[in-house]
Amino acid sequence: MKIKTLVAVLFLSTGATSALAQSTDSICNVNSSISHEAVKAGNYKDAYLPWKAVMKDCPLLRYYTYSDGFDILKYFLTTTKGKPEYDKYFEELMGVYDQLIKYTPDLQANIRGVRSAEKTLALKAIDYLQFASKADPNVAYEWLSKSVNVEKSESLAAVLFYFLDSSMKKFQVDAVHKEQFIQDYLNASQWADDAIAAATKESIKKDYQLVKDNLVALFINSGTASCESLQEIYAPKIEANKTDLAYLKKVIDIMKMMKCTEQEAYFKASFYSYKIEPTAEAAAGCAYMSFKKGDTDDAVKFFDQAIQLEQDNNKKADYAYAAAAVLASVKRLSQARTYAQKAISYRDNYGAPYILIANLYATSPNWSDEPALNKCTYFVILDKLARAKAVDPSCADDADRLISTYRRHVPAANELFMLGYKQGDRITVGGWIGESTTIR
Repeated sequence: MKIKTLVAVLFLSTGATSALAQSTDSICNVNSSISHEAVKAGNYKDAYLPWKAVMKDCPLLRYYTYSDGFDILKYFLTTTKGKPEYDKYFEELMGVYDQLIKYTPDLQANIRGVRSAEKTLALKAIDYLQFASKADPNVAYEWLSKSVNVEKSESLAAVLFYFLDSSMKKFQVDAVHKEQFIQDYLNASQWADDAIAAATKESIKKDYQLVKDNLVALFINSGTASCESLQEIYAPKIEANKTDLAYLKKVIDIMKMMKCTEQEAYFKASFYSYKIEPTAEAAAGCAYMSFKKGDTDDAVKFFDQAIQLEQDNNKKADYAYAAAAVLASVKRLSQARTYAQKAISYRDNYGAPYILIANLYATSPNWSDEPALNKCTYFVILDKLARAKAVDPSCADDADRLISTYRRHVPAANELFMLGYKQGDRITVGGWIGESTTIR
């Protein structure tokens, strides 16, 4: 009898539990429907209590329960600012984010389109910055940093901006954060570039490009963008990190990006990097270091190695041009021209090497005993400058300035007439130059 009674009680209990579960599900669905319809109608006050019941009793029922909650609580935050209940709603908003992050794996298992917990954490940080009575930049930075270092180029454009902005605010109150702020800028900038490259919609490209521009502005206005500042940050640390290739490359990248290749930190980082792993970038750094120390031969040797190691022809052209400029600085004119011509062979629309060759010729125009023939060198010089403008409009201003200067040195028609030359004749400029030109 006792066994039969126990079995009966168990059956009754099971039935009651099932009925209770069905009742709870029914209530959840009703509350969800009421709150959601009220939110769609903009009636946030009537949506609040049924929404809270859904959050408490059935947090996995609908994904939109959370987006509705954000709308409801932000409404109350905008209408209670300065009132005692404001902080209660703010804490509740943060709690909704926490609950969504907690249940994200369960929601993703059953519902399509649920964003990652890291994306939600970033949105929490942005709302924290917007609504907290007194936001702590360290808190926002911690959340945003955790998010973007997982999401990277998948981060929303606005998130990348808020991430760097919070990093800058942290740096403003903590000078030790300076180096990390610079790295944060590099990362955020690269992720924005990657997102632009991956975007298939023009509107998305524009969003990320706008953010990229704002990242640059933040970095420039941060006070960390000077070469002196970068030298101060990195110089004391390079010796201790001389076997850490990743660190050395980071220093090289940031200093090159900021055009700080005259700093000792850049030279040392390049030298130690080259010893570990000879790359074109490191070899170029060693070349600049050698040039600064007055060792032209070593500088050219390292530029040769940079050209050999580099795969990108545009960069090869830059290294060849740099070698030409080094040689020109010590009046090794013929060698300088050879490297300038090599630069042109790698990039045919490169105007600067033509201008360099023109200036080389102008430093050594004399090849004949006849002064008028020596002046013909300036026809060749003008040819080079005209060519520079034709292939590379970006250097037109520099070329025009030099043209106006060198044009004054060409021979007069009567000077050449006495030597048997007239306008339109071809003449070969001798000496080391060895080029033909047209008299005009």
